[in-house]
Amino acid sequence: MPSLILLILSVVVTLFLRLHHASPDYIRQPSRPIVNTPHDLPESYPQQVHVSLVGKNYMKVSWMTEESNLPSIVDYGKTAGKYDSSATGETTSYRYFLYTSGEIHHVKIGPLDPDTTYYYRCGGSGPEFNFKTPPATFPIEFVVVGDLGQTEWTSSTLEHINASNYDVLLLPGDLSYADMLQPLWDSFGRLVEPYASKRPWMVTEGNHEQEKFPIIYPEGFIAYNARWPMPYEESGSKSNLYYSFDIVGTHIIMLGSYTDFSIGSDQYKWLVSDLAKIDRSITPWVLVLVHAPWYNSNEAHQGEGESMRIAMEELLYNSHVDMIFAGHVHAYERFVSLLISIILLLKTRVYDNNIDPCGPTYITIGDGGNREGLAMTYKEPSPSISLYREASFGHGRLKIMNETHARWLWHRNNDSASVVAEDIWFESLISSRSCSQKTKEKVPQHDDL
Repeated sequence: MPSLILLILSVVVTLFLRLHHASPDYIRQPSRPIVNTPHDLPESYPQQVHVSLVGKNYMKVSWMTEESNLPSIVDYGKTAGKYDSSATGETTSYRYFLYTSGEIHHVKIGPLDPDTTYYYRCGGSGPEFNFKTPPATFPIEFVVVGDLGQTEWTSSTLEHINASNYDVLLLPGDLSYADMLQPLWDSFGRLVEPYASKRPWMVTEGNHEQEKFPIIYPEGFIAYNARWPMPYEESGSKSNLYYSFDIVGTHIIMLGSYTDFSIGSDQYKWLVSDLAKIDRSITPWVLVLVHAPWYNSNEAHQGEGESMRIAMEELLYNSHVDMIFAGHVHAYERFVSLLISIILLLKTRVYDNNIDPCGPTYITIGDGGNREGLAMTYKEPSPSISLYREASFGHGRLKIMNETHARWLWHRNNDSASVVAEDIWFESLISSRSCSQKTKEKVPQHDDL
């Protein structure tokens, strides 16, 4: 009887929330041209500068120089123009057919104070940059955006992101859309430098990072791994294609859709080990990013994440993962989550295609501005577990307020303006007594996506 009541109420809430879908009168924005960002400074000057988190209180500074044999050194301090600390790192480069990259530098700096602006320069000379470290305690704000690319829409998205403060950017795959045209990696690095040099960007790979070629480059990810190394070794991973990190009460897992994820694979065994190490008294929130969505009511890329879902969903469910973000589909979609209805408080999330109060919230956010345009066609009728879906460019913001509550906003790119199209609150699963005790009461509501 309680299950029947919950089923009826969930249907009522779902029908109520249908009113919050995008208006059919909203005019979708067309795709826009690629933005080519040149380098007009001397060859010795750093370009494509970006920073990432690498262990507690440390950052990695990455950049490229066209000139070789330059020092991999970062001078930094808390006052503009005054550098009282320095660190040295390493260089790498790669070849891809006829293309040879410049010198790629990676330097780990720290320990750094939280919530502090640092000024730095790369290579011992050249322009000064600055970044702000994340805070030591809640609240913390993440920007989440996938399938970024380098079009005029990308520029618009980045400008909207930069208009408000945030602490860390999370990108679930598809960065440059170079697709084997390596100079586009350089152009992308220059395009995002004004933003990625100021806040840490944490990324995972998408299908456009593969750049495989039979026999010659069978493993792929050559440019991605050389240019965007993430802290995989610090999390016990063997591959830059999947890793995890902790930041301000949040454990974030970046999974790889395009490396082996089957049961018994290195990635699967690493995930089992990583989940077992989570201490929810230290990190009460757990987020996961993956490229190919496990739930998807868009006609684009149907079923491409299903085998990974089958292999890994139960692991994440049993570990009470709060939210799972995906890209790949060039649109926005949110599946049932913890909702506050005008009728009553009703916890509705997803596990194994069913409404489940202890499952994660699934959000597809592959709408950064890619050159391929939007995924306009959705399955009809809309599955009951899909609560908001819209084919528009934009970005999301997750502000985790404390150990129990977080606020999610999805910003639509409405031409030159950024419009908040969704504004909802979440409660952490670990704060739910029934979920923390691994109660698995599911409503039998099947929707094949």
